[in-house]
Amino acid sequence: MPLRCACSMLLVLISAMLCQCSSGSSRWEYDFVPGKTAVIIRGKAVPPANAPPAVLRAISAGNRICMKPYRRGGGHACFEDSAYDCSGTVSYILHAAGKLDAPSTSSGLRSFGRRGHGRWITVYARKGHVFCEIAGLRFDTGYNDHDSEGPRWTDRPRPIKGYSVRHPAGL
Repeated sequence: MPLRCACSMLLVLISAMLCQCSSGSSRWEYDFVPGKTAVIIRGKAVPPANAPPAVLRAISAGNRICMKPYRRGGGHACFEDSAYDCSGTVSYILHAAGKLDAPSTSSGLRSFGRRGHGRWITVYARKGHVFCEIAGLRFDTGYNDHDSEGPRWTDRPRPIKGYSVRHPAGL
């Protein structure tokens, strides 16, 4: 009888832990937090004053490419390019932050860094697409306004079901 109770308790504990793991949101949403969140002014991201240097470099890099066009494979031969795809865009940002040495694919970024949300930078990757959040803003080549194509800053919500959520160590 005591073994049966122990097994039952173990099953209840495991079930509770599994429920907690799957309780995350299925959407990315902008949540302005003064002093922690960047804002968009005329298409460019303005970082919060207390952002770490790596985050400032990442935002500056995003601002350099934020109006470039989309091109499949863009940003993969080298970081500096005339157009970018989704993984070229995220690779460019992570390289500027000092967290990536060579461009990666969206599938490759599914295992980048560490699991979960970062304090300043989070990468959302799945097979076929990747985007990132930097200081609370989404930097993405898709799911933006109907008239934009290519890397853009946005605060529009986006579904994240099926994405691996990763972050660079320390950020």
